[in-house]
Amino acid sequence: MRSLKERLVHMVSFELGGLVIVTPLASVLTGHGLGEMGVLAAGLATAAMLWNLVWNWLFDRWLPTRRRTLSQRFAQAMGFETGLLIMTLPAVAWWMEIGLVEAFWLDAGFMLFFLVYAMVFNSLFDRIVERRLHGANG
Repeated sequence: MRSLKERLVHMVSFELGGLVIVTPLASVLTGHGLGEMGVLAAGLATAAMLWNLVWNWLFDRWLPTRRRTLSQRFAQAMGFETGLLIMTLPAVAWWMEIGLVEAFWLDAGFMLFFLVYAMVFNSLFDRIVERRLHGANG
């Protein structure tokens, strides 16, 4: 199980890495300014960090192991992103001054990006932590 310190390191490094990649990409793809998209991305990242703590704690209780299959990683990432999408859709529509359908597609784009990113990031993060733990105990 992850310690609180490990959860915080995971959460902050995940969100910062994602913001660095997705903000300029979303700005280019949508035609919205980098500042406008940056504020949206930062708001979504804040919501995601809070949801991340809750979701991954719940997921760890359901599946208390670091070694997870690809389908388990997919379930972890999809559950996280789907919950976040449902929670943030109204805020995205409001901030971008677009309808809910347009906001859904924009939010879905973020979700698809972070779905892949989460699978890769979480797998690498767990490998790094496991190596550190194994090296410390071996």
